[in-house]
Amino acid sequence: MKVGVVGATGEVGRTMVKVLEEKNIDINELRLFASKKSEGKEIKFKDKIYYVEELTEEKMKEKYDYLLFSAGGSVSKKYAPIASEYGNTVIDNSSAFRMVNDIPLVVPEINGDIIKGYRGIIANPNCSTIQMVLALRNVEKELGISEIFVSTYQAVSGAGNKGIKELLDQQNGINNINHFPEIINNNVIPIIGPVLENGFTEEEMKMVNETRKIYDDYGIKVYPTAVRVPVLYGHSESITFRVKKKSTLEDVKKLLSSVDNVVYTDDLVTPINIAGSDITYVSRLRQMDETTFLIWVVADNVRVGAATNAVRILLKHYELNNNKRDE
Repeated sequence: MKVGVVGATGEVGRTMVKVLEEKNIDINELRLFASKKSEGKEIKFKDKIYYVEELTEEKMKEKYDYLLFSAGGSVSKKYAPIASEYGNTVIDNSSAFRMVNDIPLVVPEINGDIIKGYRGIIANPNCSTIQMVLALRNVEKELGISEIFVSTYQAVSGAGNKGIKELLDQQNGINNINHFPEIINNNVIPIIGPVLENGFTEEEMKMVNETRKIYDDYGIKVYPTAVRVPVLYGHSESITFRVKKKSTLEDVKKLLSSVDNVVYTDDLVTPINIAGSDITYVSRLRQMDETTFLIWVVADNVRVGAATNAVRILLKHYELNNNKRDE
């Protein structure tokens, strides 16, 4: 299999390479791409050193089995359509294509079947959306969900290497504010991304729109508040959801416990416990009435919320399509 990673020197890009290795995917040719300033950097994969290449249009016209993109929306908008035009399957981690009607937005455990027979650009959802819809996957399927109220507690790694550096610098007494709108050390910031005309941020509206598209249910109401917290890895979410069919605590617990790559536990789960894991953890299930339930959801945002989901899309696509290519 020939695989390329675009944005290979970033936080998510490097993790994509790591997850590809951990999954022991049979890759006979790996290509790593980034901007010109990163050209020549070394990245290890399966005990071999690979050198990062400068991303160019010509390199995207080559034939690949899969291209994993994690280099930001502007790069994706320029290069992903070129790669797709030349017959490549692109799995894109940016928000550039998520709400485009004919481009699938995929969490494999939920709607992976929609990429059977498909070749082109596949969108990887927002990190906060992925862990929420994954946790609620069987609840939505069996009981139906009418409303979701969610407050996120998002790690600085969601902003990439720059976000991590800013928190670490501030912890070391360097109080520069370059990426976040306020000091993040010993603080919480109730704004992630630009504020839109409706008062919600882009991050919050991603959770609204992407949830509806992934579940293919545009009647679900989602009420989000996205908050940045001084945590390196691991997004946490406090979720209240209302189901369409009356249910019990035990029945909802069974549904939460029966989703692939999701673990329900009665133990305390925090970001520091799950950093580096590919599992989405659900805990603190409570019941307000016959249709209203509350949970706490934690997952590694760089892995579950980005790199691992992208690799799971690759594996699902390969499984469904037997990797047959038009020559």
